[in-house]
This record gives sequence, C-alpha cells and structure tokens, in this order.
Amino acid sequence: MSRVQLALRVADLEGSVAFYSRLFGTEPAKRRPGYANFAIAEPPLKLVLIEGGGDDEGGSTRLDHLGVEVESTEEVAAATGRLREAGLATFEENDTSCCYALQDKVWVTAPGNEPWEVYVVKADAGTLGKSAPASAPDATCCAAGGRPEPASTATGGCSCGG
Repeated sequence: MSRVQLALRVADLEGSVAFYSRLFGTEPAKRRPGYANFAIAEPPLKLVLIEGGGDDEGGSTRLDHLGVEVESTEEVAAATGRLREAGLATFEENDTSCCYALQDKVWVTAPGNEPWEVYVVKADAGTLGKSAPASAPDATCCAAGGRPEPASTATGGCSCGG
C-alpha cells in the first residue's frame, strides 16, 4: 500500500501531537525527541511532525515537504525511472538515515519549489539523521556527496518521512 506523506514543521510539538491524535483518532506510530509521525489508515496518510517552526515563522506551522511512502526499494527505483523519463530532475539517496529510519528515496522539486520524495522505510534507526536535497527550499540539512550543510538548523533534524 502506498500513501501520501505530509511533513510539517511545528513550533509546538506536544500541542500538535495532541491535536492530530484527536483529529485522526490515533496516537503517533513513532515518537522521538523533536519528532512524531502518524501512520493513518483512513485516509491513507503518513503525517510527520518535525519540531522547529522557528521564531521567524511567528510560531506558525509550515510545510516542510511532501512525499509518497512505498513498500519496497524496487518501487523507489521504478519511481526514479518514471520521474526521469518524464523529464524531471531527480536526486537519489540510498541507505540514508533520516527521521529515525533507514530509507531509500528519490527527490524531485515541483515548480513552486515544494520538495517531494518517494521513499521506503527499510528499518528503524537510532538517530534523527539527515536528508532533503540542498535544492529543497529551507532544507534543514543535506545528504552526503558534496552538498554543503546550511549554516544553522532549528533542530539539527531532517526533512523526511521515517
């Protein structure tokens, strides 16, 4: 089963967890420092909350990124091929540790600069990790491979869907 992912940067993680728990009638599937995610069955949605709305945001929640969670590395590879054939620039990350999960993923950027990922969670990981292509707006970090790290980050976290 695939599902759409919505990753939000929130100033009040505990308040947001309480709100979304009531809204969707379920508790988070994963909780870690500065991070929570919900695996919602109906509607099929992976909701990711990343602490760090930032003072410049006035405490407002903002979109971090969007994604599609798939069930296998083969599905990520198929999506990568399909996206390239469609003429989209892709950025791949394999065996990357992100949001307390080991993942394979591919990123694309929409015309409005909103980053999208197609990813698979392969296993749990012990760290928040890093991800998000440097081309993504306000990326909190970036993958290995020569892309520079931003000068500062709100949480030292990532933009991802684990």
